[in-house]
Amino acid sequence: MAAIQESTMSDSYKLFLIIALMASGWLFYQLSPVLTPFFISALLAYLGDPVVDKLETYKLSRTMSVTIVFAVLLLAGLLFLLVFIPMLSAQISALFERLPDYFNVLQTTLIPWLSSHGFPADVFDLQTLKQALINYWSQVSKVAGGLVSYMTQSGMAILQWFANLVLVPVLTFYLLRDWDDLVARFRELLPRRHADKIIVLSLECDEMLAAFIRGQLMVMFALATIYTIGLSLIGLELALLLGFIAGVVSFVPYLGLIVGITLAGAAAFLQFHEWLPIVWVVLVFGVAQAIESMLLTPRFVGERIGLHPVAVIFAVLAGAQLFGFTGVLLALPVAAVVMVILRHAHQRYLASQLYS
Repeated sequence: MAAIQESTMSDSYKLFLIIALMASGWLFYQLSPVLTPFFISALLAYLGDPVVDKLETYKLSRTMSVTIVFAVLLLAGLLFLLVFIPMLSAQISALFERLPDYFNVLQTTLIPWLSSHGFPADVFDLQTLKQALINYWSQVSKVAGGLVSYMTQSGMAILQWFANLVLVPVLTFYLLRDWDDLVARFRELLPRRHADKIIVLSLECDEMLAAFIRGQLMVMFALATIYTIGLSLIGLELALLLGFIAGVVSFVPYLGLIVGITLAGAAAFLQFHEWLPIVWVVLVFGVAQAIESMLLTPRFVGERIGLHPVAVIFAVLAGAQLFGFTGVLLALPVAAVVMVILRHAHQRYLASQLYS
C-alpha cells in the first residue's frame, strides 16, 4: 500500500513538473519582449563576474571591483553606440552608393576575362542583379524612413527604447554586485538529494559557456581588430565593415577566414581593378589565422571543449525563430545545458544494461 501511494505521489509530482514547465515556457514566450533587457544584463554580468572575482583577490571590496568593471563595460557600450555604429552605418551606405560603379567594373573587366577563358557571357546577367539591388536598397530606405517616422510619432516606442537603455546598465550593476549571492541562493533551493548532481552539471555548463562565450568573444573581437587594421593598411575603403563581418562569423572555425577572403578579395578587386591587392588580402587573413591558431585560441579558449559549430548555428537560428532577439541571447546557454545533459545521458546509456 505504501509503495502504491509513493508511486502515485511520484507520478503526480512528475505531472506537476511537466505542467509547470509548460506554463513557464508559455509565460516566457509572452514576456520575451519585456525580458530582453534582463537577459542582456545577465549576459554582461556573467561575462564580467570573473573579472570582478579577480579584482577581489587584490584586496578590493566587491562594490569597488564591480564599479571598476561596470565603468569599463559602460565605456565600451558608449564607444560602441556613439563611435562604432555610426562608422559602420556610413560604410554600409557607401557600399550601396558604390554598387553601380562596382557592377560597371565587373561588366568591363571581369566578364570579358571570364568569357576569354571559356565561360559563357550570358550566364552573368549583371544588369538584372544591379536593378534588383537598387530596388532592394530603395525599399530598405523607405522602411527605415517609415520606422524613424513611427519612432518620432510614437511616444510609447521612444519611452520603451529609453527605458531599455537605462535599465540595462542599472540591472547589470546590481546583477554584478550580487552575482555570487544569487548563485549561492540558487544552490540552497536545490533538493538535497539531487543537489550534488545538479551542481556538477551546472559547473560543466559553465565551463562550456566560458570556453565558448567568454573565450570566443575575445577571439572574435581580436580577429575583427586584426582584419580591420590589415585591410586598412592595404587601403581598402570598406575595411571596418569587412573586418567586422569576418570577425563576427569567426565563431564557426574557418568560416570567418573563408567569408573574409571572399568578400575582401572581391572588394579589393572592385576598388583597385587589379589582382595584386587580392594577394595582400589573402596574406592579411593568413597572418590573422596563424595568430588565432598559435596565440588567441590557446590563450582565451584553451583546451576546454566548447559547443560544436553545428550546435551553435542551430541554437542561434532556432532561438531567433522562436523568441526573436531574446531567443538569440538564450540560445547558447540553453544549448550548453542540453549538450551537457546529452553527454551525461550518453555516458549512462553506455554503462547501462541496454547497451551491453
